[in-house]
Amino acid sequence: MSQKPLVKKSESQKIQAEKSQENDRPKVRFITIDEEDSGQRIDNFLLKTLKGVPKSHLYRLCRKGEIRVNKKRIKPEYKLAIDDVLRIAPIRISEKKDTVSTGLNIVAKLEKQILFEDDRLIVINKPSGMAVHGGSGLSFGLIEALRALRPDARMLELVHRLDRDTSGCLVVAKKRSALRHLHEQLRTKKVQKFYHALVKGHWPTKLTRVTEALKKNDLKSGERVVVVDNINGKASETRYKVLERYRGATLVRAFPVTGRTHQIRVHCQVSGHSIAMDAKYGHEDFDADMKNKGLTRLFLHAASIEFVHPKTEERMTIEAPLEPSLEKLLTKLVKE
Repeated sequence: MSQKPLVKKSESQKIQAEKSQENDRPKVRFITIDEEDSGQRIDNFLLKTLKGVPKSHLYRLCRKGEIRVNKKRIKPEYKLAIDDVLRIAPIRISEKKDTVSTGLNIVAKLEKQILFEDDRLIVINKPSGMAVHGGSGLSFGLIEALRALRPDARMLELVHRLDRDTSGCLVVAKKRSALRHLHEQLRTKKVQKFYHALVKGHWPTKLTRVTEALKKNDLKSGERVVVVDNINGKASETRYKVLERYRGATLVRAFPVTGRTHQIRVHCQVSGHSIAMDAKYGHEDFDADMKNKGLTRLFLHAASIEFVHPKTEERMTIEAPLEPSLEKLLTKLVKE
């Protein structure tokens, strides 16, 4: 009698194991395309939806007819339409371990840097020294860290970029429609970004515009340097306003009308007023002085951004406070 319960328990465990195996088996998936996902290529949609499946494997599944739209075979370049029904054959996705841990101190701190968030957008105060995305020897950047913090988000994509050493307002889209909306605003110059920079010397009040054309040069080392080239360069414009004068330095507000690489930094340099601690375009003596006062990073900060919200159509202004190290430096400078 004492053995009967053991036999029953064993049979129960066997049934549970079989059910578990059944549940673990990949199944046919059906996805109906809504307005949010329409208009994009099916291969791009699948790469985001079936995370962990290599692109080459998706192409092979399309060729074999394992992935169909409205019961028909399609090519990887097919553009999805509203109410299309995707049939995706069973695919076993190898689970990739996250290269970014939410336990990492730098990632955990990002949560406190979020300035605004809703179902369409995240605006974050990007720290200096953090690249916006991984690559070029970096295991991860800000966008990968945000994806680790928001694992349930269907998509998170950068709307624009900031240099690695620049801090401040960075916008991330949570929906494809929001990304399209904001990219159109950037194209039509409806987005306004204002930066604060501490520059060398006495910036003249009358110097409100710098319009030197800029050209990118890639060095043999792989480093990218931007130079002034009014013949072959791209038209560029930055507008400036003096915010505060200090002995030997000026805090200016910069508004880039165009969005060229390193634009503000090079326009400051060519005007004879390099930004403090700029490793590429800085002034050695000025940087040494600022370093002695405790500055350890580029003093360029995306202080605010203005745009039209993609859902409410309201004009928004979001501001990012200076990090404490920059505020502390300013208190050490003597005002004029």
